[in-house]
Amino acid sequence: MNRLRRGIVAGVAAGLLAGPAFAQKKYDTGANDKEIVIGGISPYSGPASAYGTIGKGIGAYFDKVNAEGGVNGRKLKWVSYDDGYNPAKTVEMARKLVEQDEVLLIFNVLGTPPNSAIHKYLNQKKVPQLFNATGATKWGDPKNFPWTMGWQPSYQSEGRIYAQHVLETKPNAKVAVLYQNDDYGKDYLKGFEDGLGDKAKTMIIKKITYEVTDPTIDSQLVELKSSGADVFFNITTPKFAAQAIKKAADIGWKPVHYLNGVSSSVGSVIMPAGPQNAVDVITAYYLKDPTDSQWQATQEYKDWLAWMQKHHPSGDLKDANNVFAYTVAQTMVEVLKRAGDNLTRENIMKVSANLDLTLPMLLPGVNVKTSPEDFFPIERQQLQRWDGKQWVRFGKIYGP
Repeated sequence: MNRLRRGIVAGVAAGLLAGPAFAQKKYDTGANDKEIVIGGISPYSGPASAYGTIGKGIGAYFDKVNAEGGVNGRKLKWVSYDDGYNPAKTVEMARKLVEQDEVLLIFNVLGTPPNSAIHKYLNQKKVPQLFNATGATKWGDPKNFPWTMGWQPSYQSEGRIYAQHVLETKPNAKVAVLYQNDDYGKDYLKGFEDGLGDKAKTMIIKKITYEVTDPTIDSQLVELKSSGADVFFNITTPKFAAQAIKKAADIGWKPVHYLNGVSSSVGSVIMPAGPQNAVDVITAYYLKDPTDSQWQATQEYKDWLAWMQKHHPSGDLKDANNVFAYTVAQTMVEVLKRAGDNLTRENIMKVSANLDLTLPMLLPGVNVKTSPEDFFPIERQQLQRWDGKQWVRFGKIYGP
């Protein structure tokens, strides 16, 4: 009897020792003992190609991680396609990634229209659509779309910040708005109008759209100037943002100029527009600008610079999109680390919905924080003004 009891005890003990080893390793399509396959879609060509450096930067950060041994011993395989910022092409590429390349998840697809085009498909397939490179408010809807999460601050919250600043500093403003004629542009505009409240109807005297396929927005700028507006809210992607800043200077229009944060890169917007033409432009941001001298003596900047020089040498050191790529990739890697050996799609979403991170190139006071009910990872940002040489932060940190 004692022998039998000892045998049972030994058997249970062996089972307890072996159990976790088997239980820990759980894989869905796209993950195994050796690698994790991650899919991406970026506009490497087309009207939003200035953002293509983000996809390249993510690949370069994954190269760094792989060179250091990978994530929990697994190498990251980055399969990234070009959609030219064309939603129809995005759908084609997403299907290819899920059904042919068999990725574990889709990461940091750029743009509101492209992400909107694959939103339902990925949720129906139960494939994580993680940390989208767009601030559309719709990405924070865990109840209806539990497989989708944004990353950067929402466009509506940013629009409300500009509205609040206008009300505080120029309560009798006459406002003109230029916005891209799609969900991205309309989302920013809604936040701005919501922020102005009842005054929106009287303060906004002109609203004009442009299409992403338009060659220029020169005629729109002339029309906006003729409206007599003394405040300009510029809701444009980099190519058009640079055009708007330059054209306003060319025609001698000098309103208080608010520029959406997604087009505040010194390398891809301010330099092409002419730094002198952007003086006093105001934007909101949440990342450390690589051209800001106050960061360049810090270890965080030096680590970013070393990564750029070694793994992303073709990237522009003045382009904040390369700070974006570095930081969003760090977020993704942290999720994979925390997922451990449970690399199921369900666990990836669970980990993503329980984050509280401070990352090196986020502005002081800004963090990445989520919960199962809160799919907005970054919600804090600060206003900054272009002084001719760099962005200068001012005022408080906005957000919860």
